[in-house]
Amino acid sequence: MHIEIEPKIMYFGTTVVLISTINGDGTSNLAPMSSAWWLNQSCMLGMSSKSQTVQNLIRTKECVLNLPSTDLIPAVEQLTLLTGSNPVPETKAQRGYRYEGDKFGISGLTSIPSHQVQAPRVLECPVQLEAVLQAVQPFEQPSSLVSLEVRIVRVHIHEQLQVIGHPDYINPVQWKPMIMNFCEYFGLSEQLSSSRLAPVFGPK
Repeated sequence: MHIEIEPKIMYFGTTVVLISTINGDGTSNLAPMSSAWWLNQSCMLGMSSKSQTVQNLIRTKECVLNLPSTDLIPAVEQLTLLTGSNPVPETKAQRGYRYEGDKFGISGLTSIPSHQVQAPRVLECPVQLEAVLQAVQPFEQPSSLVSLEVRIVRVHIHEQLQVIGHPDYINPVQWKPMIMNFCEYFGLSEQLSSSRLAPVFGPK
């Protein structure tokens, strides 16, 4: 039997993303988020316009979407409740956020250069997506939330994720993404069956 509820959040399971951007003083910012969905070569991000990441994205028009695997949960946790905004916005201060200028250092993650954008990649993330901003739209009123459409311009993956014989395909069996499921970290279970919904290689 179904019952009616009014859930505070609708996090039915989305990939955790570490977004790297460039601050106004030229330093790097790194922030975890999980409201992201993908279509073709684009990604839609949902974030607060008050965040340093969004302000950096709007100013520079670029970022890197670094996708952590489940073994990087401790590093992501180190970034929780940190902000690159100084002073800390009042709404974030009330939630326990504090300013941190060296996000890479405090998380123990390694910054490496990108190819198409200035924002750095995260070496430890097995998937790194360089992206450029396409559009920003208010998401919810009254709210500071915005949706940001970014286009992927360069994809980097760990060689172990590559499908043998198909160099431009990612092996879903090897990919172990970190999933945010109702504000808790999860991984993926084993493959249950093949799918005809959107076959990667098409009919044989």
